[in-house]
Amino acid sequence: MAILVVGMPGSGKSVFSEAARALGIPVVSMGDVVRLEAVKRGLSQDAKTIAQLAKTLREEGGACAVAKLTLERTPPAPVVVIDGVRSLDEVEFFRRAFEKVLVLAIHSSPRTRFTRLMARCREDDPKRWEEFVERDRRELAMGVGEVIALSDYVLANEGLSREEFLRLCKEWLNRVLTELRARTPNPGEGSQ
Repeated sequence: MAILVVGMPGSGKSVFSEAARALGIPVVSMGDVVRLEAVKRGLSQDAKTIAQLAKTLREEGGACAVAKLTLERTPPAPVVVIDGVRSLDEVEFFRRAFEKVLVLAIHSSPRTRFTRLMARCREDDPKRWEEFVERDRRELAMGVGEVIALSDYVLANEGLSREEFLRLCKEWLNRVLTELRARTPNPGEGSQ
């Protein structure tokens, strides 16, 4: 099973990924896949360059080019988390690649996300509100909003400390894993 995580920059996707790793679930970040490709090509790590490279990869390799690169880096496991899905085409690609797919949207308000991004200080994070708005528009143009709107689950990350949201993510993951185990028959059961 794959859990596809979608959210605007600074919403809390990386905290969710941290929760998954803490529970032993492998995580592959689509953004990291693009950043790795930028390094291979000798490109800068700033937001505009990364966004342009993601667009170029999709122009060269089709709408699912980044998803294909991500799948190549995804280890075989009963459950994996894929962080950073950006379009319905990518969701459909992963639905074809995995037996079961859940789409989880993580939501935070723009002001909260901007504050987090300012504190995070990653090279591709915006330094001014105008840059933040421009980045949001690029994300939305890629289809992130459609994926959020059609997600199976939503976790709200507003008014919570990092530790509280991390705990919420672990609780959600444990609930999903428990439901998955309850629906998965043991080998040899029900067959003759």
